[in-house]
Amino acid sequence: MASTANGILLEAGTNELEIVEFYLEEEPKESDDPELNQEEAFPDEEGKGKKASRKSFYGVNVAKVLEIMRMPEVTEMPEVAHESVLGAFNLRSRIIPLLDLSIWLKKKRVENEPPKVIVTEFNQVTSAFMVSGVTRIHRISWEDVEAPNKYVSALSSDSITGVVKFDKRIVFILDLERIVSELNPSMRLKLDDNFVMESHSGYKALTADDSPLIREMIRDMLNQAGFRVEKTTNGKECWDRLLELKALAREEERPITDYVQVVISDIEMPMMDGHHLCKRIKEDPELRDLPVILFSSLITEKLRHRGETVGADDQISKPEITQLAMRAAALIRKAANEDF
Repeated sequence: MASTANGILLEAGTNELEIVEFYLEEEPKESDDPELNQEEAFPDEEGKGKKASRKSFYGVNVAKVLEIMRMPEVTEMPEVAHESVLGAFNLRSRIIPLLDLSIWLKKKRVENEPPKVIVTEFNQVTSAFMVSGVTRIHRISWEDVEAPNKYVSALSSDSITGVVKFDKRIVFILDLERIVSELNPSMRLKLDDNFVMESHSGYKALTADDSPLIREMIRDMLNQAGFRVEKTTNGKECWDRLLELKALAREEERPITDYVQVVISDIEMPMMDGHHLCKRIKEDPELRDLPVILFSSLITEKLRHRGETVGADDQISKPEITQLAMRAAALIRKAANEDF
């Protein structure tokens, strides 16, 4: 089971993360699946006017949270993309859209107490999400985060990236990036229309990302640029594959670059995150010269120092996928002392 802590800032490369746990209070259902029934229903409290309810628990990476606040005054927005978008509010001269997570997740929220708002920043965008309440911050290892099964993904509109099992309940880690990109298609990963893809024939890339959609997008884009791409689904799988390639290079008495020339990794992944993967690569005498690019929604000016601490050769925010092939090729040439 995962352990908890008091929200102290983490060092990079420890394979730990901190999540803000929050909950949605909803109407109880007799047909709730045991796997999803995280806490017993709360009956109506006589004389207190509270409705019967149950709580579902969720989490989001602390690194994405700017602040947690009371419900602000919200202004309706014209022609919203989804009924879950309640409007927008002004926070220190920034206009921030507010989304009701219960509507997005197709839950009937019960309001027994004033809701809370979680303000987030990732992929260079600030958004806010209304929830029933916020409980605490947990410090956990990425090894404690399980990938959601198909049933859980289907029930959550594919909005869950991980599952954490505590002693008394289950916490689902939400894929806020997916939610925001669904509401705003302009934020989805795509190549710039005026970008001309250069050919880097034969360059070998090993990628790690837990999102099937992003794995395919990275592969397709790198393939267009002439790269040969091998995909893995998380940092541990990528690390295990690197150890296999290292052993093969020894056996065949060839340099590791005959098998892989650049590693491109997400940061947030079950089992092993990108910072810990990068740290391991840079601490390995036979792998440390491999260029590592961190490609993540967590690449911000505030958090860039974490990637620098573990020795990342480059860091690219996920909206900037157009830059990926060009900068990967430049790092490969630099590592090989080739002329640009």
